[in-house]
Amino acid sequence: MTTPTPQLADALAQSELLYARNTLDGVIADIGRRIDAALDGERAVFLTVMNGALIFAGQLALAIRTDLEFDYVHATRYRGATSGSELHWLREPAVPLAGRTVLLVDDILDEGHTLKAVRDDCYRRGAKRVLIASLCTKRHDRLVDGIASDFNGVELPDRYVFGYGMDYYEQGRNLPGIYALKEDDA
Repeated sequence: MTTPTPQLADALAQSELLYARNTLDGVIADIGRRIDAALDGERAVFLTVMNGALIFAGQLALAIRTDLEFDYVHATRYRGATSGSELHWLREPAVPLAGRTVLLVDDILDEGHTLKAVRDDCYRRGAKRVLIASLCTKRHDRLVDGIASDFNGVELPDRYVFGYGMDYYEQGRNLPGIYALKEDDA
């Protein structure tokens, strides 16, 4: 017997809006300006971590004025669940990274296992520098050693979050804001 998938409407009824789209628009524009300054005209590889970063990455790419080369990776630890497990690689980068600066773009820096694995893989492929841009970072003390976001948008409480690319059982990625389950439901 399979357990029914929790419904997004139920989650929204038991959640609070942390950041609305208009706030995130300004945050992402600011991240774009800071990345332009850091790249100083260098053409980097803009490497999106799918699926979660899709919405953030598209908006961020439009906020960056420096020319970029685009690619993506698909690595996940969640596979539709609310907690992570072992890393699964679904797609590796196709663009050569040797001698290049990579702008690694992800929706959230939570514990950092996925981002660290992808970043380390970029270096194995010869990247000279990997800069990490995340829309949000969770506030807690479980971050993997040696990983940090170079460009972060907002900080989140240590609760289950969804919307703006992040999912609730593969639902709600296209919500125009970031929501968190209330403490009793997280």
